[in-house]
Amino acid sequence: MKIIQSLVNGGHRTAYELLDFIKDVPQATLYRHLNKLLEAGFIEVVQENQIRGTVEKVYALKQTGITDVDNASKDQHLELFFTFLAHLMGMYEDYLSSGYNLQRDGVSYRVARMHLTDKEFMELGGKMGKLINEGMKNQPSNERKPRNLATIIVPENQ
Repeated sequence: MKIIQSLVNGGHRTAYELLDFIKDVPQATLYRHLNKLLEAGFIEVVQENQIRGTVEKVYALKQTGITDVDNASKDQHLELFFTFLAHLMGMYEDYLSSGYNLQRDGVSYRVARMHLTDKEFMELGGKMGKLINEGMKNQPSNERKPRNLATIIVPENQ
């Protein structure tokens, strides 16, 4: 997961740079994980540099290129979701790398199971959307901190 986190937000890194970023992983283990992520299609080689008789590969998260989400396959949806989660994890790791205080900063993550009719669900989404849009209209100021709110809605199989 640390490999993915280091490549979030369009980052490109060589194996050497990844080793520097992920200090507690042996080189052989890193290369095994890189190969597994390449085979699974989560990362790709975006550049190859010739260095003294060897080829240094530059890795990046694979760009999905999915434009028609409604007609995407199950695997494509999982790929998009994984990218979304990796991005969130990168943001959270950045936050935790600073002098953080979960309570002061209002950080939370939770699951709320609700029983709603389709109409109630649509009304809830509308109310949430209205509140979120109001906050997104705020201009930056000395009193305002940037805050990220991510939502994931998953119905249960019946």
